[in-house]
Amino acid sequence: MEITFYIAAFVAIISTAMVITQLNPVHALLYLIVSLLSVALIFFLLGAPFAAALEVLIYAGAIMVLFVFVVMMLNLGEKSIVQENRWLTPNMWIGPGILSFILLIELIYVLEKENSLLSSAGMVEPQQVGRALFGPYLLAAELAAMLLLAGLVGAYHLGRREQEEDPE
Repeated sequence: MEITFYIAAFVAIISTAMVITQLNPVHALLYLIVSLLSVALIFFLLGAPFAAALEVLIYAGAIMVLFVFVVMMLNLGEKSIVQENRWLTPNMWIGPGILSFILLIELIYVLEKENSLLSSAGMVEPQQVGRALFGPYLLAAELAAMLLLAGLVGAYHLGRREQEEDPE
């Protein structure tokens, strides 16, 4: 179990470093998704499959949807379409694809050895997570939700078009 944990942690560190160093936002987003997937695998290895599922559904899924909303709201015109097509080259998938393949192989290995690997870690029930989120960590959950809402409102404000004034 330790070697799988270290491999997932290594993938998380590499992908997070790539998120920080990438200049292209689409490339950084792909590495961020790989980073979140590797953190989800770490949660799974530590005996928290519910937290792992939440990590994949909420963070990896929500961030992708938020990015799509931002791109749609910005609507910069024909110039941005050409730029997006330049960003989506096949070469950009190589790095995140390799890291994702490593995580997939590791996940298959862990699921095949599930009884022996996960029995050593204590399971965290969804009720325990719910009690923690709506108990001592309620303020942190509310702050995270407000931060995401502020990001959406800020993206909408930045992306809205100026209304043309009437010549009258």
